[in-house]
Amino acid sequence: VTTSEAPYFAEIIHAVEDHCYRQGYSLFLCNTQNNPEKIKNHLEMLAKKRVDGILVMCSEYTDDSLDLLQHFSDLPMVVMDWGPNNSNTDLIQDNSFEGGYLATKYLIDNGHKNLGIIAGELSKTTARTRYEGFVNAIEEAGLKVNPDWVMEGSFEPEDGYECMNKILKLSSLPTAIFCCNDVMALGAISAIIEKGLRVPDDISIIGYDNIHSSRFYAPPLTTVHQSKSRLGERALKLLFERISQKSATREVIDAHPELVIRKSVKKLN
Repeated sequence: VTTSEAPYFAEIIHAVEDHCYRQGYSLFLCNTQNNPEKIKNHLEMLAKKRVDGILVMCSEYTDDSLDLLQHFSDLPMVVMDWGPNNSNTDLIQDNSFEGGYLATKYLIDNGHKNLGIIAGELSKTTARTRYEGFVNAIEEAGLKVNPDWVMEGSFEPEDGYECMNKILKLSSLPTAIFCCNDVMALGAISAIIEKGLRVPDDISIIGYDNIHSSRFYAPPLTTVHQSKSRLGERALKLLFERISQKSATREVIDAHPELVIRKSVKKLN
């Protein structure tokens, strides 16, 4: 995995480990930080240990890391990719566009017309497609995207905090912000509270991922759910099939986002 620290990946890992244990397998966990050198060292170590199979789950892949994975193609492997279709990887079709649209439409349906977004890095597929869903919902409602309220982070709480502080310095503020993951939403809420404002009374916040802790935020976070346990389970099932049948057919795992309504969005209409 890219990192086991991110709550999104941590919840997938927990599901994978649980299913491995029930099937009589042990799990070696390797964090790569998307570093090709680390990926190479980890793959060599795993090959020497004669592991039964490898599940690779990175948020993005460089050409270097995909080439490295090709060198170990004799090992049963499932390479999950959120990116556009790649012939060397299995594909997680997480329908991020649909999720971004759902979150934004919910804000608009609650009477919000001045909307901001704290996105991930727009060069990355998941961040860009969530942003495109946001834009689509706004344009469909006959509203306009205010570029001053569009911020890019790296899916960390610090990014949510810093981006929100930049928005709060502006002369006119949005009534609602779509944060493209829950941990950035946590950072954004901290920044709002520090300024003496309240969520959702002054600014509404909607997140994305529905990580376990999001229901315990103050206020509990309205967010977009992605089933991490189902994703982990399906990826592992695919790996077990490769181990037993040596099949190399690339697969698509389709996951549809769902809205989880809690207390962080104020109804204006």
